[in-house]
Amino acid sequence: MAASDGFPASFYGEPGVLGMLSNGISAFLVLLQNFNTAHNGNAPVGVENILAVHLILIGGVCQLVAGLLSFRKYDHLSGTAFIGYSALWASYGATRIYYGALPENPNMTLTTDQMMSNSSTNMMMSNMSLNNSTQCYLCLSMEESAIAGLVPYIILSFLLAFCSATVNYIMPFVFGAITATLIFEAVALAAYSWALIVSGVLELLILIFAIYGSVALLIKGLTQRLALKGFGTPLFNVLLLGTPNSGKAQSGGQEKKKNTKYAEPMALGFFCDSIAPFIFAFYSFGYMKSFGLGVAWVSIISVAQLFSSYYAHLRQDCYHTTKFGLHATYWLIKAWEEFVVSVLIVEDGKVVSGREAMVGDWFFVVAALVLCVGSLNMDVLELIHNLFFVLLTVSTVPQIPLQGYYIFFGVACSLFTAVSIYGTFTRLINTIAEKSLIPVGPQPVSSEQLIRALRCRRSKQGDQDVLPPGDQTSDALFYLSNGVAALSALHSRSMSTNPSLLHLTIPWVLISGAIIQAYVSRLQVTGGGRFGSVISSIYVVVWATWTWFRFANQLQLSTEADYGFTAGAIAFLVINAFLMLIAYRNLVLLFLTTLMEVVLVCFLLSTLNKLPYELEAMLALVSLICIYGTLASLINYMFSQRVMPMGPPLFKEKIKSEISEKHPCPVASSRLTSGLLKIAQLLEEGGVCGIPTDTVYALSASCKNPQAIEKIYNIKDRPAEKPICICISSVEQLVAAKPPFSPLLWEFMRNVYPGGISCIVSKGDWLFKLVGAAYDRVGTRDSIMIRVPDHTVTCHLCDMTGPLAITSANPSGEPDSTHHSMVIRLGHKIQGVLCDGDSNEVVASTVVNCLRIDEIITIVREGCVPAVKVHQIFERL
Repeated sequence: MAASDGFPASFYGEPGVLGMLSNGISAFLVLLQNFNTAHNGNAPVGVENILAVHLILIGGVCQLVAGLLSFRKYDHLSGTAFIGYSALWASYGATRIYYGALPENPNMTLTTDQMMSNSSTNMMMSNMSLNNSTQCYLCLSMEESAIAGLVPYIILSFLLAFCSATVNYIMPFVFGAITATLIFEAVALAAYSWALIVSGVLELLILIFAIYGSVALLIKGLTQRLALKGFGTPLFNVLLLGTPNSGKAQSGGQEKKKNTKYAEPMALGFFCDSIAPFIFAFYSFGYMKSFGLGVAWVSIISVAQLFSSYYAHLRQDCYHTTKFGLHATYWLIKAWEEFVVSVLIVEDGKVVSGREAMVGDWFFVVAALVLCVGSLNMDVLELIHNLFFVLLTVSTVPQIPLQGYYIFFGVACSLFTAVSIYGTFTRLINTIAEKSLIPVGPQPVSSEQLIRALRCRRSKQGDQDVLPPGDQTSDALFYLSNGVAALSALHSRSMSTNPSLLHLTIPWVLISGAIIQAYVSRLQVTGGGRFGSVISSIYVVVWATWTWFRFANQLQLSTEADYGFTAGAIAFLVINAFLMLIAYRNLVLLFLTTLMEVVLVCFLLSTLNKLPYELEAMLALVSLICIYGTLASLINYMFSQRVMPMGPPLFKEKIKSEISEKHPCPVASSRLTSGLLKIAQLLEEGGVCGIPTDTVYALSASCKNPQAIEKIYNIKDRPAEKPICICISSVEQLVAAKPPFSPLLWEFMRNVYPGGISCIVSKGDWLFKLVGAAYDRVGTRDSIMIRVPDHTVTCHLCDMTGPLAITSANPSGEPDSTHHSMVIRLGHKIQGVLCDGDSNEVVASTVVNCLRIDEIITIVREGCVPAVKVHQIFERL
């Protein structure tokens, strides 16, 4: 399949098998070490911590794969749980690696404690080498850091166990046992060795439950039956948790299309937003003396949050792509900044002098305010979460005196953690129930009010305010990453006289400008733009080179090495000149590339030690452009129209005007009655037309003209053995043909029609009454697939023409058509297109085999309606 969206969900088997086995095996590995430690009384040292590698590979990597596949299976709970637990096991494995890397001398920690009690930190650092001091600090904070990481996982694991009880009664036992295990692992880290035995017993239970659950899921996947108990029946009905609220509590305008091909990643994003600030809170309140191990825990959970941003991108959700990408960037930068402060610099005077010169935090403050604006048309919970993130970014402004800095930061982290934990619970329950059971509050501002408030110009008649089709969900994050890097790179000349400023700045520029922008570049590869990720990929190299140049200056490399950077800067100038030529999409992007040309001139002068201070202001201008680009890209994509101007696309208007009136076939608007009559007439005359449905666009032919159905096979290059289904306007149209369906089949149809489900039923004489001479041209010899779309235009067309033979409007094997412009490309082969803009879905309908419905139904193709939901409807009936 060539579609960039990936494969249908039914291609991914049962990832829960891999996920639960990974949990079970990882728990078994920890069990072995815990029992060994409890039996011998000696903690593992050195090479014995090779166990950590297995924890990372099995518990981390394998479970990550299971989580990613679960998101593609439209499984909200498993996707969130498995990726969350993969971060847990990887972090715990990193902790074991840290233990193995420490000296085996047990007196080292005691000596360090005595030194800390008798003298200040600064005196200790002055008497030890950097390597030894780093090891001492890691010794001091190893247990505290691990406990700080385990505690939030305990809370969230309990929430996962509770939420999984609304789905089945195997996963609650697995997740519940993990919760109890984490509690006793934390107790054991606090020097209570008896807790290792209790933890080992609980880990054995995890293994047993995981094996049973994996076997049950494996048999279910192979036989399509629930042979073993545990899945398919929840411990309690999720609807008992609350009363469904009105639709006002649902998000109003954040998604251009409903995409049920991937599970919702919002719960995972909130999950990650609970772990990182909790660890920072422990550190800020002085529980952790060093952030040497904390940086590993925060970095791993930040990578998990990038996956939530990635799946929001796949769902074409610009807001959450930007939000979770920004949060992951913030946590990564702050984690490595605190690592530099606590492990590499340590001295308070140098920290203060270095931080006071930094201004990158202010960009995060403004970016957080931009997210607040974007969430005004969602729900109150989303707005509150963003407001607390604003508070969090304000608390880390470096100009705050050091005495109050960490107290303020700790309080802000605590509040943000509380809101994030509640957000995790509400998003999980509400997505499982597909209703707003747990209150999230109403929509603060309607979409219309927000558009009117943000619109910078009076709208005109016509289509110029509608965004052209294309994937731009990552544009806002592109501007954000460049804005943070540019503002963080200010005062570069001061770094030669203030090495601590250099050490603190490198994580800011490297993470935002290179690492996160490399992620953005990956998103833009499939974005549909003519030049894809060229601009972002080049800027990844630019910011990475800038970082290396500053670091190389600190190493005092030779003059020849500086000339190497000079040559590189000249090359960047030439390349960026070409980027200015291809930045045709809008004027904001053109301004950004133009300013980056000036910034590269500054870089060139800096390599020659001839940079005047005045030119550094260009970095601030880049940040200002990026802030506006972020806000405009976010708002425009959320509402699928140009609410905020970004300038006209270059070289576009003339091309559009020349082509717009030349179509290879007649086109009609679905909003006009005359347009519908025109397409109906073409169908009556034996033509093949492209029409919208409640899923994707389809090719249609009237069943009154069997020869027209033959044309569809030629147009699509469709193999003759692939049948074509029929489309009717309502179940009543089917009732009139009097098919001999069972009561269960009738009830099932009335529950799924109209909608994105197609039912395969047995053929019979009744079908002659419905399709007449087209009997042999539709379906197979013994069966026929029936569609009743939830689309007013399509149903009205069926009432006008009678049943239609339909199939997806794309050549066989190519992506589905999600916009009428994609159907018009077939215009030389078809007789007309009914234009209706973007399709309601990005995948076709779900096909259900109902031939043996009194015994079982099977999912032939999983499409816009998840297979889980189809089975829930069937089981309820």
